[in-house]
Amino acid sequence: MVVTIVADVLGAENNGTTVACMNLVRYLKERGDTVKIVCCDQDKKDIPGYYVVPNLNLGPFINWAVKKNGVTLAKPVRSIIEGAIEGSDVVHCMIPFALSKKAAQICREKDIPITAGFHMQAENFTAHLFLMNCGIANYLVYQNIYRKFYKYVDAIHYPTKFIKNVFENAIERRTNAYVISNGVNDRFVHKNIEKPAELKDKFVILSTGRYSKEKAQQVLIKAIKYSKHKDKIQIILAGDGPKKEQYKKLSNKYCPNGVMMNFYGRDEIVDVINYSDLYCHTAVCELEGIACLEALKCGLVPVIANSNRCATKSFAKDEKCLFKANSSKDLARKIDFWIEHPELKEEYKQYYINSSSIYDQRQCMEQTREMLLEAIRCRKNKTEKSYITAMN
Repeated sequence: MVVTIVADVLGAENNGTTVACMNLVRYLKERGDTVKIVCCDQDKKDIPGYYVVPNLNLGPFINWAVKKNGVTLAKPVRSIIEGAIEGSDVVHCMIPFALSKKAAQICREKDIPITAGFHMQAENFTAHLFLMNCGIANYLVYQNIYRKFYKYVDAIHYPTKFIKNVFENAIERRTNAYVISNGVNDRFVHKNIEKPAELKDKFVILSTGRYSKEKAQQVLIKAIKYSKHKDKIQIILAGDGPKKEQYKKLSNKYCPNGVMMNFYGRDEIVDVINYSDLYCHTAVCELEGIACLEALKCGLVPVIANSNRCATKSFAKDEKCLFKANSSKDLARKIDFWIEHPELKEEYKQYYINSSSIYDQRQCMEQTREMLLEAIRCRKNKTEKSYITAMN
């Protein structure tokens, strides 16, 4: 089949949405499908298969704020989008921004099947407006993206039941839903990796993710102050983002050994996971948490924020692997517990290795491909997929 993927935000593979997008692109091509990508990455202009639109100009201040958060927004030029959609069997949109909205409009006009991923919690948007904890603001975001975009698509790919339920509760209606994990690449496996010499005598706590308000890495940094073992703890924050300088200042204040802040390549991070001693997931808002799943698949025991806005908490084996969201003191208690119980940690390690096999990326990508094919079949036959089937 011929698939057009619309990615309002693409860029480097340093965030979950882009990684999910490129994983799907690679898998579809591997299966022999033709893939066209619409994006605003100007460095993709001369690459076959890419249809590049201009960047959206929102004025100096907003442009600065958007750039600060590592994002470039797309200007929806109809002629370019039409060129990419022409001859496609199905169009798949990644996030409900202007480029995807225009693609949905064109698909409706041309009677082309369209599907969409659900890769954006409302809080991912409202956090930039300092309204992350405002319930009405998050509710209005969900209402808006439903009315302006999701109500027009043939099928929605949700990475978790958690985010499907959040969205459907907000809009007060069921959707044509496919719950499919974004999956974990098979490079993430347990292996024996020695710690670098400078970390030999340290208890290494890894946290992976963008340095941003909703990821809340400051909770981990501050927790070290309350740990009985703070002198032996080394934090590694694998990622990058707008709060980097703030975290550097906090680490100088709370962490005797400082904090290692690095962005690691996809192969490098596997080694980092395997020589770490504990994984910490501090995010208060998360619609899946693939970084956490990658750690679990390697056998790294997690301590996860028990937030009612976070799907990742469902990966925890029990309460020993959860801490009260935003509580550095409770997190410190859980860290100390795992430092003091190495035998139990080994037992839990095997549990996580075994239980994470259901998130195999190839299986997840095949399910997503089947969703695209079913959208084509349903549009061709002028039928709608059963909601019962969709929920299973």
